[in-house]
Amino acid sequence: MYARVASFEGRDSSLTDELIQRAREQGPASVPGAKGFIGLMDRERGTSVSITFFDSEEAIRDSEQAFEDMARQFPEKMRGRRASVDAYEVTVFEGDVERAKAARVSSFDGSPDRIDESVGKIREETLPKLRQVKGNVGLIGLADRNSGRVVGITFWESGDALSQSEEAANRLREQAAEGGGQRVAGVDRYEVAIAQQLSEARA
Repeated sequence: MYARVASFEGRDSSLTDELIQRAREQGPASVPGAKGFIGLMDRERGTSVSITFFDSEEAIRDSEQAFEDMARQFPEKMRGRRASVDAYEVTVFEGDVERAKAARVSSFDGSPDRIDESVGKIREETLPKLRQVKGNVGLIGLADRNSGRVVGITFWESGDALSQSEEAANRLREQAAEGGGQRVAGVDRYEVAIAQQLSEARA
């Protein structure tokens, strides 16, 4: 499974609820070939992240015109400016992500040669510890084997659970980075606004 990850900035935050409603009705889950969709929003900063799941990198490439067509259905002040689009291999898909109300997105930079080592340590060491943190409902791991960039998205049952997990998350993040020979490149926190068709994505 692969994921197309698009980030947006400069949204009019007052239009967030309208954006969420329209995205649920017309969003990337309706793109041909898409197997599932997660929409993450930061209301205060006016940023968002759209994660759409596909069976292959080829399917992502084939979907680009559909995404361009869809973008024209949303005013820029509502959707924001597209800041980046990246494709990742989905290396971990764990838990009941559909239940999530909040997410923490951690990015790591490292050597492409150590991707498999990093993923193995996350599965063997990080996941068991993460499951024990109160309020956690899942984890999705993404990897770019060309650049060595790894993204870990932890999902939480509420915004309060996300906030209360900060100390444990900091510890697990540093352990994961050290175990994979990586450095932490960034950490962001979001509301999980949309989670659609994830059971199909997982299949």
